[in-house]
Amino acid sequence: MSNKFGRNDLCWCGSGQKYKKCHCPIDEQIEIYRFEGYKVPHQKLLKTKKQIEGIRESGKINIALLDYIGDYVVDGVSTEELDGLIYKKTKELGGIPADLHYEGYPKSTCISINDVVCHGIPSERVFLRNGGIVNIDVSTIFKGFFSDSSRMFCIGSVSANNQKLVNIAKECVELGILQVKPWGFLGDIGQAVNDHAKKNGYSVVKEIGGHGIGLQFHEEPWVGYVAKQGTGMLLVPGLVFTVEPMINMGKANIYTDTSDDWTIYTADGKPSAQWEKTVLVTETGHEVLAY
Repeated sequence: MSNKFGRNDLCWCGSGQKYKKCHCPIDEQIEIYRFEGYKVPHQKLLKTKKQIEGIRESGKINIALLDYIGDYVVDGVSTEELDGLIYKKTKELGGIPADLHYEGYPKSTCISINDVVCHGIPSERVFLRNGGIVNIDVSTIFKGFFSDSSRMFCIGSVSANNQKLVNIAKECVELGILQVKPWGFLGDIGQAVNDHAKKNGYSVVKEIGGHGIGLQFHEEPWVGYVAKQGTGMLLVPGLVFTVEPMINMGKANIYTDTSDDWTIYTADGKPSAQWEKTVLVTETGHEVLAY
């Protein structure tokens, strides 16, 4: 990377600074890791300051949507009604639901109840019921920039087992994000998540993971949660991705509903929980852009 720019040229990131004062030290460090055989991100995956600000603004809408919908997560409400409320609020805030029509997906949100791991399609025939747990996954486009996050909600009075699953899933995300720091690795996140889930008697879904985001809905890298520390892509300042492990109360096995080719369930019918945050690798650690 670094040999493509003269040290006194303007930096490739558009900061207006000379390359030697801006990204040159980072690019040189990346080249050292590349030479040693590590997987490093392509320069196009590293967001500029202007792009980061755009993603940050998109993330503010995404956060506001999840703050807003919580008051409506009650016994008896249909998932279709929740989806409609989020669609309307997204438009009011100047955004566009990124889920809507993405690869044919028919709704603005994914709403996944109990044993639905992810990609639950809102429906006027599906209702929240007391004692259940639900993940609401919202993704936003704002002025061309993408953000993505989800939260778990408990419906009425839930069992101690369901509450523990929700809590541990949240802890898994938080512990994973603590591993997001420059010159670490994606595998550091996976190790932290998997260790905590297993310590509490849970399993981690292997086939589905996080993803890069910002200029597109889904970018590289893919982020898995059964990886080993010190493996995977190098974490570099400017890299933006989601941390969203899916934690199962039972076994990790899953299957896709063939009637819609979207909804994913636990194979054993036991509950699953997931929280998702969009995170930026900074020069000193990380910043959560959407939660």
